Amino acid sequence: MKRYELIAPCHFGLEAVLKREITDLGYDITKVEDGRVTFIGDAEAICRANIFLRTAERILIKAGSFRAETFEELFQGTKSILWEEFIPADGKFWVAKAGSVKSKLFSPSDIQSIMKKAMVERLKEVYHKEWFPEDGAAYPIRVFLLKDEVTVALDTTGDSLHKRGYRKLTAKAPIAENLAAALIMLTPWKAGRILVDPFCGSGTFPIEAAMMAAGIAPGMKRSFTAEKWKHLICAKEWEEIRQEAEEMVDMQVDTDIQGYDIDENMVAIARENAKLAGVDGLIHFQKRDVRQLSHSKKYGFLITNPPYGERMEEKKDLPELYRAVGERFRSLDSWSLYLISAYEQAESAMGLKAAKNRKIYNGMMKAYFYQFPGPKPPRKG
Repeated sequence: MKRYELIAPCHFGLEAVLKREITDLGYDITKVEDGRVTFIGDAEAICRANIFLRTAERILIKAGSFRAETFEELFQGTKSILWEEFIPADGKFWVAKAGSVKSKLFSPSDIQSIMKKAMVERLKEVYHKEWFPEDGAAYPIRVFLLKDEVTVALDTTGDSLHKRGYRKLTAKAPIAENLAAALIMLTPWKAGRILVDPFCGSGTFPIEAAMMAAGIAPGMKRSFTAEKWKHLICAKEWEEIRQEAEEMVDMQVDTDIQGYDIDENMVAIARENAKLAGVDGLIHFQKRDVRQLSHSKKYGFLITNPPYGERMEEKKDLPELYRAVGERFRSLDSWSLYLISAYEQAESAMGLKAAKNRKIYNGMMKAYFYQFPGPKPPRKG
């Protein structure tokens, strides 16, 4: 079976988590760069990566790479790629996204239009056609230029992998599902341990944790662009991997996962989202102010995304809010706290000094993942 170089973009700062996930699936990593991991895999790997990876943004097939400092070099480099190996005569193809960093060519719209022309010219020669109907399957192309090096890839995913299909309703500043999953994976939390999110919003942290606990593959219930690429990946491949994913689900798993929010409407939204994800039976949601946070058990985890004060009128409330988080955490015996925030004074307001502090980009917003690990529970004799 043909092997490809596959590129999995991710949030900046979380490459190591994605690398571990890909290695656990059994694939060889060839390169780790800022915001993406490259690995080798066949058609089955494309299906498996799309269905099973929790922390990736999408799965791309690398079509080619070359150097380009001028639009003529971009045109010729694009035209030299063997597009006919991927795109049939009726394929709908376009450059869906162009990114450029430290490169002489930087206008996304110009890059997109020149590359489309080059692809058309190539396929005209190969298919002996003057015009393409483009009424078949979709083949979106993504290109990124870094220091004049052009990497061109086909997007097998479509809607970003963070769209699991369960979040129909959201909070005003929701955390992306793949980012939430990656942050949970940066902690020692495992199924069976207590997890509480005191600012649960639309429920993303508890839902992602419950899906991990039950072994629910994040892409199991959604569709992907490459499912229509029948000449590259047969339908049976997708069916078999979805079946494998179904067989791995264990809804009998013992969990103690809770989500609190001060807003009753958000609690209702979180419950609905959990139901759509199929994990409502594994999570307890309730309306509760962070100042009322308590738990009788030891060795639990607080994993949360509190307000950052994006709007000016909210900023004045942040010191008091974070002070309450610090107070409640200190009252929890043997617990651990993991908190992502763009609020620069988070540590001083909480009165806590993080053991680790990791810079994470939440979209374009710079945030920090503050880590306050507690003691490990004693081993069960």
